[in-house]
Amino acid sequence: MRFFQAALLVLPWVASALGQESSTPKEKHEYQSDVARLRRIVINSLYSHRDVFLRELISNANDALEKLRITALTDKSLLQAGEPLNITIKLLPSPAGTGEAGRVVITDTGVGMTPEELTQNLGTLAKSGTSDFLVQAEGASTSQQGNLIGQFGLGFYSSFLVADHVYVASVPAARPEGGEREQWVFASGAEDQSFEVYPDPRGRTLEHGTEITLVVRDDAKEFVDPKKVKELVEKHSSFSTTYPIYLYTLITEEVPDEEASSVPIAESLEHEAPSASPKSEADEDSEAAIVEDLPEESEDTAPVTPPLPPMKNVTREVYEQLNDQPPIWVCDAKTVSDEEYNEFYKSTFKDSHDPLAHLHFAGDSGSTVSFKSLLYIPSELPPDFWSSQMSRVNGVRLMVKRVFITNDLGDDALPKWISWLRAIVDADDLPLNVSREQLQSTKFLAQIKSILVKRAISLLQKLANAPPSINEETGEEEGGAKYKEVWKAIGSAIKMGAMEGSAGQKNKLGSLTRWATNTREFVGLDDYVSNRKKGQKQIFYLAGVGQRAEDLAKSVFIEKLHARGYEVLLLTEPMDEILLNSFQRWGGLTFQDVAKKGLKYGDEDLDAEADKTEQATLAVRFAPLLGWLKQEYKGTVMDVVISNRLVTSPCAIVADQYGYSANMERLMAAQQRTAKDSANDWMAEFARKQRSLEINPKSPLIEGMLRVVQGLDWEEDVLSDEGDKPSREITQAEFELKEVAQILLDGALVRSGFEVSDPNTFFSRVDIILRRSLGVSETAQAKVDVRPAPPVETGPLDWNFKQHEPELEFKEDPFELGDFDYELPKNPFSQEPEAKAFDEAQGHDEL
Repeated sequence: MRFFQAALLVLPWVASALGQESSTPKEKHEYQSDVARLRRIVINSLYSHRDVFLRELISNANDALEKLRITALTDKSLLQAGEPLNITIKLLPSPAGTGEAGRVVITDTGVGMTPEELTQNLGTLAKSGTSDFLVQAEGASTSQQGNLIGQFGLGFYSSFLVADHVYVASVPAARPEGGEREQWVFASGAEDQSFEVYPDPRGRTLEHGTEITLVVRDDAKEFVDPKKVKELVEKHSSFSTTYPIYLYTLITEEVPDEEASSVPIAESLEHEAPSASPKSEADEDSEAAIVEDLPEESEDTAPVTPPLPPMKNVTREVYEQLNDQPPIWVCDAKTVSDEEYNEFYKSTFKDSHDPLAHLHFAGDSGSTVSFKSLLYIPSELPPDFWSSQMSRVNGVRLMVKRVFITNDLGDDALPKWISWLRAIVDADDLPLNVSREQLQSTKFLAQIKSILVKRAISLLQKLANAPPSINEETGEEEGGAKYKEVWKAIGSAIKMGAMEGSAGQKNKLGSLTRWATNTREFVGLDDYVSNRKKGQKQIFYLAGVGQRAEDLAKSVFIEKLHARGYEVLLLTEPMDEILLNSFQRWGGLTFQDVAKKGLKYGDEDLDAEADKTEQATLAVRFAPLLGWLKQEYKGTVMDVVISNRLVTSPCAIVADQYGYSANMERLMAAQQRTAKDSANDWMAEFARKQRSLEINPKSPLIEGMLRVVQGLDWEEDVLSDEGDKPSREITQAEFELKEVAQILLDGALVRSGFEVSDPNTFFSRVDIILRRSLGVSETAQAKVDVRPAPPVETGPLDWNFKQHEPELEFKEDPFELGDFDYELPKNPFSQEPEAKAFDEAQGHDEL
């Protein structure tokens, strides 16, 4: 890898060289007053997680690189063309028994430091070379100032979280007047009250830049593991710098030893090679093919396998770039392709599927904090979205100048309905505490929460209102195809937001909901209102949880609506009916459950006289049947009326306008009843009885029942004084009519989605009707031939009993006195408290 040759000079092994004595005496400096004590606070109290040391050191390396880049804009001699600017991490495990876990070497090819700057910047806590540089660069533009974060001195001391000793070797990029650049070392221990600055005994190993060597303690050996380092860089620093971060590791592999195996293999092949046929004299002067005599195949001859070559272990250097994914949210959206957005999403949020949509924007939180953000809509809801009651948002990554801060938004987390959102928010500045691990104020979090919700809703609206497009391959129109995918993935969450959100969000999210109807598949509420019939004042809907939309469209309740061309929303999810009831009105229309009483089409006034005349005629004609059914169903339904919603079905059970529909009854039955609800049982029971039976006057079955009723003297059927027997005998025709009426009622309950009161009685009546239609005796019983169970067994149950095993008989006692002359334990079982309590409770005798 020639590209890295210049950079590799900054990665030498410093296990012993840094500790060697140099010819130049070392300069020993005492830390400033209270600095050592403050340094211990930094090490022991400031950072809650010691793995942040890598984040701090990489941030400092980025500062040094950015400082060199900006300075080189005015001083071309500092940076040669093509000179690499990068950060390298070298992991060097120590041999066992040395007392060290190994060394971590972090090198940058940045601006570097002179001996005086090493003393000033590292010997003084929180002395910031970056801050001094920014003071000098006040006249530079914002783009020239670059992305400089952190206090160098404070971040540097985080290295003592994992290291006993730290060595900092550095070479300044600026050439001193009248001299050569030298490489100096800053050395200090975690418990030292002083530090040393001296020339590097290794000589000049860096072109320019800084090399930090951490002698890692044994209890921090995990940080010498390449896997752990990759995880930390990916979590905190994968976007913190625009310069490449390379991880150097030594990998030992087992490879064939070609030198040791070349001669034996050649000799082996020479002995095993088949013999060639000799050339004839006629072929010596001419070109001819060489034909080999292959040995005759034999079943006893095994194939010849050449021996495996000897192996040897080879250690090689490996350089892997850890931040190959650029922070695309800082780029111009016009320069980033959809493929790049998708690949960034999959690598950052660990999702194997492409996102459904994304939004790239910049803004201001309203508190003078500007930020850039990139949010995604995933291809599916999180697995625990419905099972967890609390809103757990871990898909929003909050960053400050491309350094990851947290994904825990705490009390300012997003609402549960939008907890699926995946987003990156990169603020230019935030009031962080000194360790940069927590926010000092939650004001920005509250503001960014509101911004993310608004932007996400705006993205959904853009997708939902997208104009129709033409598929170039098929030539078909694909209007709203992308939003159909979004709705399939997160539609239920959008409904939750419309039901629980604020007033403003409620209307916006409500317009994003999509429904199946009896005529179309993907209909919004605004689209429904715009497609309403003349005079229509209601949005018709029918709810059936767990049913398919195509099956719900065949319901008896929408027969006439469908026949007349009205559109009915088909609700198939548990929250649908509750959601529509929470809207109350939409686009000036109220919501009407077509399974309830009071159905109006809206055009009744157009031909009111004709309708009234027809209804009056039907009421007179079917008055005998209505009266007989009311008496028959007394206590079961409130009323029996002529229906205006049925076309082919004979009848239907319709809930009262303020009663429970069949769908609502199922929802309530699915909820766990508690003792507190028992006081409201009478209310629920009363609501369940608010039902009416609507009959279809054009049904042949209803007309047949009318003819039978007209031949009865049912109006004279007055109960006797006893109150349980009629004053006259019931004829066979009336008895059969009563059976038909009961089956008709139970069938209407089932078709209308309700439950029958007694399923066994219902099916017994059906059995009688079937027998009667087939000419089978109604009283005939099935032949019963069931073998009874064995008699009750008496006596104790012997678990050790073996069937057919003869008992041993002894003519005389084979044992003698004293054979069992020992004391049995009082309780051979465990004397655990549970076992003891069990014995005492059972009252068993001790063994």
